[in-house]
Amino acid sequence: MRYINTRDFDHKQADKIGILITNLGTPDEPTPKALKRYLKQFLSDPRVVEVPRVLWWLILNGVILQFRPRRSAKAYASVFTDQGSPLLFHTQAQRDAIALQLQQEGMTDVVVEFAMRYGNPSFDSVLDKLFAQGVRKLLVLPLYPQYSASTSASSFDELARNFMRRRWLPDLRFVSHYPDYPPFIAAAADKIRRHWQQHGRADKLILSYHGIPKRYLLNGDPYHCECYKTSRLIAEQLGLGEDDYLTTFQSRFGREEWLKPYTDDTLKALPAQGVKSVQVFCPGFSADCLETIEEIAEENREYFLHAGGQHYEYISALNAEPQHIDALCQLIKANLQGWQVPANTQRAERAAALNRATYGD
Repeated sequence: MRYINTRDFDHKQADKIGILITNLGTPDEPTPKALKRYLKQFLSDPRVVEVPRVLWWLILNGVILQFRPRRSAKAYASVFTDQGSPLLFHTQAQRDAIALQLQQEGMTDVVVEFAMRYGNPSFDSVLDKLFAQGVRKLLVLPLYPQYSASTSASSFDELARNFMRRRWLPDLRFVSHYPDYPPFIAAAADKIRRHWQQHGRADKLILSYHGIPKRYLLNGDPYHCECYKTSRLIAEQLGLGEDDYLTTFQSRFGREEWLKPYTDDTLKALPAQGVKSVQVFCPGFSADCLETIEEIAEENREYFLHAGGQHYEYISALNAEPQHIDALCQLIKANLQGWQVPANTQRAERAAALNRATYGD
């Protein structure tokens, strides 16, 4: 086997700890060409689409990639800003805020970067960057609070694929999920509470999560249960009863049954049940993206109002808000236990080593 980056390990560099936050990804630009490249990478992942490979190759290349990129490009064009893709610039802001807070807390031996599972910046490029800076211990935090094989496990697959091609490997820790992590739950609940303070409460709070095929649940994926757990804990923090909120699932693709209830069908049906105002929050999305801005804030709003609803509000994702960043930093520090060396002790040990090298024992 020929290994890449055989000089990952440099004996002359000071050891550092790497923090790699990851998210799903985004096309480089809202054009059919960029969308075709992005969708091909995304939909070719066997963790995302669990269909026999030969059959799926024919469907993907013969049908989906011939028509979907143009339609998807229009949707992405509606959410891209002067800063580019919302998911990209929100994740950059999260990286910057995490790095700043950890530095302010004295963790000067930590390097924070972010990568996208699909698209750019890629795992390969970011791992090269981290190891070139002397990272010897690596903590990977996919920003998916609820575990699914199609998200968290896919990120681990991409990490492992990269590591299989390296001669030297770092110590590794991987955070696979955090659906009930108290600081995260508190940040989500407080986000909703602050929205209520400014805009009042609606008849119903909808907690919408990205869907997955029901078949994945039946085959053992815990995602469905973790979403309901997150919803229950947020509701408890807010003092909500069972009739005050709903857990729903959005963004289904294809014809097979996905996790229910579906967000769009729910919003179409609620006005006939006497629910005239709703507020929608997406606890599974750490940053705003196409699925929250275009699908929830715009498309599903039209469904609800057209069905007779009177007032619809989307509560934005946690993004890089201070309480969310603090929750992520607490999660990071909890998973760094045993790796961190107090700064003054570390300096003393290095000074002693230098003295020994210079003057002997």
